[in-house]
Amino acid sequence: MSSPLQTPALRLENLHLAYDTPQGERSVVSDFSLDLERGAIGCLLGASGCGKSTVLRAIAGFEPVRGGRILLDGEVLSSPTEQRAPELRRVGMMFQDYALFPHLTVAQNVGFGLRRRPARERDRQVAAMLDMVGLPTAGDSYPHELSGGQQQRVALARSLAASPDLLLLDEPFSNLDVDTREHLAFEVRDILKSSGHTAILVTHNQAEAFALADRIGVMAGGQLRQWDSPYNLHHRPADTFVADFIRRESLVRQRDAALARQG
Repeated sequence: MSSPLQTPALRLENLHLAYDTPQGERSVVSDFSLDLERGAIGCLLGASGCGKSTVLRAIAGFEPVRGGRILLDGEVLSSPTEQRAPELRRVGMMFQDYALFPHLTVAQNVGFGLRRRPARERDRQVAAMLDMVGLPTAGDSYPHELSGGQQQRVALARSLAASPDLLLLDEPFSNLDVDTREHLAFEVRDILKSSGHTAILVTHNQAEAFALADRIGVMAGGQLRQWDSPYNLHHRPADTFVADFIRRESLVRQRDAALARQG
C-alpha cells in the first residue's frame, strides 16, 4: 500500500462488480482493493474468466460499480452513486486488436484523439510519439503495411498522444507470435518508464506480467489473491493458490521453451 503522505495514482477500494441476469445479480469481482503508485506499471494476472478484464473496463468507465470506489489521483471516477463519463477520465486504453483505422495513415491514427488541437501542435505531438516508439519515418504508411509489432507500437503511440494520467492495456500482445510478444513487452516497459506514464494491464501470460510490471495482482474467482512485487510473488506467495499458480506457469514456460529449442 502507498505511504499516507502520497496519494496513489490509482486506487480501487473494496470494488464490487456484477451483472444482472434473469436469475438475479451475478457477482464478477468482489472486495477488490489495490493501490498503484504514480509512474508504476501494474498487472492483473489470471486465467480467462477470473474478472481481470471486467476490472479494466470498470476503470475505463465501461462497467458500472455496484460497490466500492475507483479513484484516480484522489478523485472519484466510479462509485455506486458517481460515474464519470469515459471520455472525461483522463484514461487511455490500448486494445489487443490494436483498433487502428485501416483507411488512415499511421500519423492520422496517432493524431486521431488530437483533432481539436491546432494543426502545428498536433503534428509536433504525433512526431514526438512516433519517435518515442521507434517509428519516426512511418507516419505516411498505412497500418496494413506494418508488421504486427509495429502496429502495436502505433497503437501505444496513439494511446499516449493525449497524455493520459493512466494507460490501460487489455491483453496487448495476445495477437503476436511468442518471440515478438516477449521482445515487445520489454520495449513497451522501456517506453512507459522513460515517459513516466502510469499503466495497468491485464494478461493471462505470466512472462508478460513479469517482463512489464512493478506490481502484479494474481486473480482467481473475481478476487485478488495477492498484489505484490514480482520478487515477492515468487519468494513470498500469500497462500498455496498463488504459490501453485506461479510454479505451474513457470513449469509451462520451461516446457514450451524446451519444445521450441527442439524445433
